Amino acid sequence: MKSAVIFGGTGFIGVFFAKLLLEKNEVNKVYLFDREAIDKKTSAFRRNLVSSDSRIEIVEGDVRETIEWAPRDHVSLTVNFAAVHREPGHAGFEYYETNLLGAENVCNWAEKVDCSHLIFTSSISPYGPSEQEKDESSLPVPTTAYGGSKLAAEKIHQIWQARESKKRHLVIARPGVVFGPGEGGNVSRLIKAVLHRYFFYTGNQNTRKAGTYVKELCNAMLWALEHQNKTDSKVSLFNMSMNPGPSIKEYVDTVCRVANVKRSVPSIPYPLLLTVAYAIDLVARPLGIKHPFSPVRIRKLVRSNNILPHFLVENGYIYQYDLEGALADWKKDCPEEWA
Repeated sequence: MKSAVIFGGTGFIGVFFAKLLLEKNEVNKVYLFDREAIDKKTSAFRRNLVSSDSRIEIVEGDVRETIEWAPRDHVSLTVNFAAVHREPGHAGFEYYETNLLGAENVCNWAEKVDCSHLIFTSSISPYGPSEQEKDESSLPVPTTAYGGSKLAAEKIHQIWQARESKKRHLVIARPGVVFGPGEGGNVSRLIKAVLHRYFFYTGNQNTRKAGTYVKELCNAMLWALEHQNKTDSKVSLFNMSMNPGPSIKEYVDTVCRVANVKRSVPSIPYPLLLTVAYAIDLVARPLGIKHPFSPVRIRKLVRSNNILPHFLVENGYIYQYDLEGALADWKKDCPEEWA
């Protein structure tokens, strides 16, 4: 019996990829290895994805430590989604602690169980923010601990592949913002802000944000493995985004169309919005109050991530979703997140 083991598997991307592997009959069993349980804090949609299929099994563990556990059945695919990734939210060392130790321990584990196919999700963060277009040939210049740790983790996975370069297959995906049902991240916040009338432009209508629907990312990672088999290649590194990445205005306009609402979005000067964000954070942080107006997030609003998915385009990947199709599918699957 063939199985897949997804490290960081109970997270947002992991549960979707597990379902896809089983739907496509790529494996007979999927193990979700994670230190975070599926519980009441997890979105109901993601809980149902896991509980609805007996072929999915959760294994409790921490990738920062040596991984002793192994399933009895043959592991045909190892997937490393384990990461500390939210910015803001963590001290600098925490990104390196999890993302580097996790990469080393997952690669060592794949070697121990003799698994020759490995998928790793990196990020577009290693490129650093820039108004210039970036593709897979662009020089990474990370400016954050998250970006630096992800770039270093890529190298750890590449070293694993190079140890047995004729046998081992490695796929590295660099996705932009990944959105969809149960996400609870940037695009979820944008949708709620637009629908509840507290979203503002701040001179950033044309700012481009590389992004991808979670189901598209899962399809593309599986496609990359199949592409390797067809081309006899062993290493694939690709950017994952819509082509091109939508502008902030395109995100907002599409949210309104999918939700069938009309919104007149006001524009506020960036310095004023940033000042307000600092004032809110000054009060909220000592009280432990969570809010969507973090100064870090406000700065992100005016910085483009203009990342192009050249590898996918040049090798004939066929997109299944445009922005409107992705958001409409999300709303159909999880309408309560659009209320």
